Amino acid sequence: MAPSRHDVLTIGQLAERSGLAASALRYYESLGLIRSTRTTGNQRRYARSALRRIAFVRAAQQVGLSLDEARTALARLPEDRAPSTGEWDAVAAAWQHRIDRQIAELQHTRAKLTGCIGCGCLSLTRCGLYNADDRAGRTGPGARYLLTRDPDTGPEPGPDPAAAD
Repeated sequence: MAPSRHDVLTIGQLAERSGLAASALRYYESLGLIRSTRTTGNQRRYARSALRRIAFVRAAQQVGLSLDEARTALARLPEDRAPSTGEWDAVAAAWQHRIDRQIAELQHTRAKLTGCIGCGCLSLTRCGLYNADDRAGRTGPGARYLLTRDPDTGPEPGPDPAAAD
């Protein structure tokens, strides 16, 4: 059965109701997060259930999930109705593991930042506690120790700078 005209939203209506710009909605559609049908005049029409899917994506982003992760989760949920308790529980369980890992990483980062800011130098190249003689720079680009070591023990010892001469 085809949806009535009251069961569909234009892109402008969906933008207003969801709080997203029409360009963001088109992007979400290009990623397969939401779907539209087209009128004979080639205008997009969205089922009202798209509002639920958009809210889901925004909630996923709020907890740090990527759009790819949101799309994977949405693929496990019905597109045209609210998910059942069992369907939602399966998705929530997968998110819990991801969120638990993220919380652990954030706690570790907070501990490292507290220790680093405590010394007052705020220098990545001269820090005598975590990066004496810029050992991190020799191991490659990026934040080499931020998420990898306990802040109390510092980074893995690097090669002896005198041995390189």
